[in-house]
Amino acid sequence: MSKNDQVKSARPRRYLQDQSGPRSIKRSQNARPDQQRFWYSCPANYRLETAGTRWNPQYLRVTNQQTCAQYRAARADRKPALSADWPIKGRKRLAQKKIANQLGSDRSHLVESAHPQLSISQQCSLLSIPRSSYYYQPVGESATNLALMLRIDKLFTERPEMGVRRMHQELTTEVEPLNVKRIRRLMRLMGLEAVGPKPNLSKPQPGHTIYPYLLRGVPIERVNQVWSTDITYVPMANGFLYLCAVIDWYSRFILSWRLSNTLLADFCVDALQEALTKWGKPEIFNTDQGSQFTSHLFLKPLIDNEIKISMDGKGRALDNIFIERFWRTIKYEHLYLRAYADGRELHDGLSDYFRFYNQDRKHQSLGYQTPAVWYTKGVERGKSTILLPKDTSLN
Repeated sequence: MSKNDQVKSARPRRYLQDQSGPRSIKRSQNARPDQQRFWYSCPANYRLETAGTRWNPQYLRVTNQQTCAQYRAARADRKPALSADWPIKGRKRLAQKKIANQLGSDRSHLVESAHPQLSISQQCSLLSIPRSSYYYQPVGESATNLALMLRIDKLFTERPEMGVRRMHQELTTEVEPLNVKRIRRLMRLMGLEAVGPKPNLSKPQPGHTIYPYLLRGVPIERVNQVWSTDITYVPMANGFLYLCAVIDWYSRFILSWRLSNTLLADFCVDALQEALTKWGKPEIFNTDQGSQFTSHLFLKPLIDNEIKISMDGKGRALDNIFIERFWRTIKYEHLYLRAYADGRELHDGLSDYFRFYNQDRKHQSLGYQTPAVWYTKGVERGKSTILLPKDTSLN
């Protein structure tokens, strides 16, 4: 008998069990390959696990009671850095290894390359991060991508309404085909987004009355006949603000305006109160169905002054065409050409532009006169009638 066989014979031998109990040596010798006996070292009173048994430290396969106590003490002291009891679909728990991987990038800066006692490998092991994560250096953009980003920036500056697909069509050629996913990634990296209306920005205030549109086919032939207002987005170098303005339809004269960093109704009410105080009151005041203009705070001054309230139809931007056309003018002639650093600079710049727009900028539709001249002499020029076209273009 070999030395190895002597060691095996000294071990307690246990065999496969089934519903009929332990098999005998004779039966196990004639059993199929999947029913052959196997060797293992465990206490004789080891509790056999069943399909319904949950994993518990008391069922661990250990050789003696001392080892079991040491394991339980070590398991009690071990606390995960993050809770592993996050509920997800299927009532499964998030693995602790995945939690450690999520925090690995945040702990890589804790590794000290000149540590007197621990090597980099040992520190990475203690921090539970791969050693490759410590040595990894991010790869920057190639010279080709940098040149492409410069072309994207020039095109976007000239035409900020261009999105990913239109930018892709402008840049790709038969000689140099480009992937649209590449353009999308670079534009996201540069923080560029096409200028356009965002969804769900004109939701009406629930519980308030929606007034009908009163200006379809109505000739605009005198000052203070129709006023309207709207809100637009104003970009800055760092952030953005919202601009509200009140315009007279007959003269295109800007009666008042306000800036705000929120979409509450208070700055719209302030602009309305200033216009009513300085310039009297109109016969009809037109707005869209936004929550600011359907709120009680905004409608109360109009109702108290017995002003007829008109509201655009849903999705009808042309119903408020003159203020919409003014937004295009101020953005392309002023805002897109300047990058104001903060709200104070933006307020000062807009004050100068509104003064220029009312006093010095001549309009083709006004016979190349300024809105201020047309507004102040509106009574004498009452014979000149401006009809609101049904299909008016913003161009």
